[in-house]
Amino acid sequence: MEIIQLVAILVAAYLIGSIPTAVWTGKLFHGIDVREHGSGNAGATNVIRVLGWKTGVPVLLIDMAKGWFATSLPVFFHLAPEGSSHLVNLQMLAGLCAVIGHIFPVFAGFRGGKGVATITGVVLSIHPLVTLTCFLVFVAILLITGYVSVSSMTAGIVFPISMFLFFDTPSPFFKVFALFVSVALIITHRNNIKRLLRGEESKFIRKGKPAKHSG
Repeated sequence: MEIIQLVAILVAAYLIGSIPTAVWTGKLFHGIDVREHGSGNAGATNVIRVLGWKTGVPVLLIDMAKGWFATSLPVFFHLAPEGSSHLVNLQMLAGLCAVIGHIFPVFAGFRGGKGVATITGVVLSIHPLVTLTCFLVFVAILLITGYVSVSSMTAGIVFPISMFLFFDTPSPFFKVFALFVSVALIITHRNNIKRLLRGEESKFIRKGKPAKHSG
């Protein structure tokens, strides 16, 4: 494996992650920047809340696809033997670059989303069973609480717990990656945590029209 090839793949993964789906979709089809409405976040949840399901669901799927495709680049280019720990490690690097791109997109002034959908795509590419487990937890918590933020953080916490207790992986570093993702999701949801503590967090409902972000 040539180092130039690896660097090119990691840069490509970052650029793929940097595609600001929520921002471009809002501007192209609705003439607004979703970062100026609702929660102020450039993610699928805010798009659904502000612009509705017909716009938000495609954004969600594309953001997931970004993570999946970027993480699969080492597989597509045969950088390491299939099923090896080395390949999983390379996938994690590519996936991390995609998530960084989503949170800090070069194509949208480095103001992106929280990375939940993109992280989901990353984990789906590496370990589908873990993804399914976390998804079921996410749905269950969402139905119970109505808060996407709580559901996302809970699923993020379940990710490393399930890896350590129930699932195996050819790369021990994947468990470290799971811990990193869990902590990263909590950090990116720090404003949601503050609003939850103040009782100001909005539940996942569709608004009738775009509302300016209150900060």
